Amino acid sequence: MEVVVPELVVGAGVVLRMLRAGDAGGLADAYERNRDHLAHWDPVRPPAFFTEQGQAAEVDGALQACLAGLMLPLVLESGGEIVGRANLTGIARGALQGASLGYWIDARYTGRGVMSASVAEVVRLARDELALHRVEASTLPENAASQAVLQRNGFERIGFAPRYLEIAGRWQDHVLFQRILHD
Repeated sequence: MEVVVPELVVGAGVVLRMLRAGDAGGLADAYERNRDHLAHWDPVRPPAFFTEQGQAAEVDGALQACLAGLMLPLVLESGGEIVGRANLTGIARGALQGASLGYWIDARYTGRGVMSASVAEVVRLARDELALHRVEASTLPENAASQAVLQRNGFERIGFAPRYLEIAGRWQDHVLFQRILHD
């Protein structure tokens, strides 16, 4: 899948852009800088994940998935520094025409509307560039900030999934959301 995403300014000097092969070092720095900030919301990561070599493998996998039409991998960047990610994963064609949305932002940028603006752009790309019908997302029940981002972007709560994902070392419940892009 060849999707061209121009660099899009989403606020506070932050640009949303496609992941690039050379982003491994910047991602390693971003994940290391935000290790404590993300620990509660992420799977337990092996030490290698926080290294440039570990991120090079992650980037390669994401770019391969993008070429196969299974993922749209994006980064948030400010002043040449990576400050977050936004991804559409599990892109499914056929009768579903849907994907899962995931995202995170550097602790220094929370509460500024950057992630809400980024999700708005990702949803627009899903609709206009990928011709998807539906985008889903899930959050931990206590993640009110992420739920607010989704609700500001027209996502509706559609359910509750007990022990849905292994986050922070244990299987945790999640609130499920969706946004229908075409009626």
